[in-house]
Amino acid sequence: MPDKRLRITRLAALLMPLLMLGACSTLELEAPKLSVVSMKMQSADLFAQRALVRMRVQNPNARELPIKGISYRIEVNDAEFAQGLSDTPFVVPAMGEAEFDVQVTANLGSVLSQLLSHRGADTLNYHLRGEVSLSSGFLRRVPFDERGSVKLK
Repeated sequence: MPDKRLRITRLAALLMPLLMLGACSTLELEAPKLSVVSMKMQSADLFAQRALVRMRVQNPNARELPIKGISYRIEVNDAEFAQGLSDTPFVVPAMGEAEFDVQVTANLGSVLSQLLSHRGADTLNYHLRGEVSLSSGFLRRVPFDERGSVKLK
């Protein structure tokens, strides 16, 4: 009987590192790639402008991402353009992508200076950064930092 326990203990000692290695690989999560697809001004007054921004999330992981929300900040020419929070949950399939709309509010000074500096241009360069909140998994918050350009509509 003691010989059997010794064999089980040795087998467990040999298998434990393999099990831990497998568990660690499931903790690895590559940050999703976010980009701005389009921006459309919806309303404007003296103090604030509301715009509808369509964003795309690309998931480079082999597992789906259950997104609970996204906080973000959009900069144009190194100046804050808008910031916001999307709290509508959705799932991005493994190795796939999803698009979603967010309402943003920008201040008049920022909007005017950015639009006037791009007068006549049909694209706008941006810097998008923030954090994706996941509804499940070991990692619950995944930061992102992306640069790109978007056509003005």
